[in-house]
Amino acid sequence: MTTFLETRNLTKCYQGQTVLDDVSMTLDEGEVKGIMGPSGAGKSTLIRCLNGLVPIDSGEIYLGEKRLGDKHTNMDKVRSRIGFVFQDFNLYTHLNVRRNVTIALRKVQHMKKADAEAIAQQELARVGLQDKLEAYPAELSGGQQQRVSIARALAMKPQLMLFDEPTSALDPESVGGVLRVMRELVQEGMTMIIVSHEMAFIQAVADDIVFMVDGRVLEEGTSEQIFEQPKNQRTREFIRGLATEAAGAPAEQDA
Repeated sequence: MTTFLETRNLTKCYQGQTVLDDVSMTLDEGEVKGIMGPSGAGKSTLIRCLNGLVPIDSGEIYLGEKRLGDKHTNMDKVRSRIGFVFQDFNLYTHLNVRRNVTIALRKVQHMKKADAEAIAQQELARVGLQDKLEAYPAELSGGQQQRVSIARALAMKPQLMLFDEPTSALDPESVGGVLRVMRELVQEGMTMIIVSHEMAFIQAVADDIVFMVDGRVLEEGTSEQIFEQPKNQRTREFIRGLATEAAGAPAEQDA
């Protein structure tokens, strides 16, 4: 497989506290990588560094042959190749669904209105929201808002999708609809990095799992290895905790 993204010895500090500590990993084209770990492990910081939302203090990030941060690298073009789905949706509340999805196409890619709207309709249909074009975010459920944010990211035709806890802000009834869309992207061969506590979902779709604690990669391996035969005691404790939590959670529903 072709290496799509690589990090080498990433370090990031906030106010004297190290949140990423010598993090190295690779992501192949078409691979789905899950990132798991307790709160404060550095998971969200890591994927925000991958598209330049957060600058690193040291280390290197390569997207193909391009090194992020190099003076010759156009970061706008890099970001156009990477779709990012935030846990809190990040929709423009004063714009309807149609304009939320088309705004980047119009302003970043300078696309004609008719072409942008055609793509918006296509991607909203893809996430099951073709009937919500004129709705505003406040009129949608949390799950619907998150699916709009996925459609917005997909409209840019990214080569990589980053998901930062995409279901953590949702009520249980809304989780299923978002995971369904993500499963379909996996089946289509989208290259993805997913930060999530949805254990069953990550176990089912991830080719490779990175387990982080205190800003470091504590363990990495296949889904089977991490969930069934973890080598590290801290990993075993975390997996057991997630399993206990999942056993007590209500069943997921589509919304």
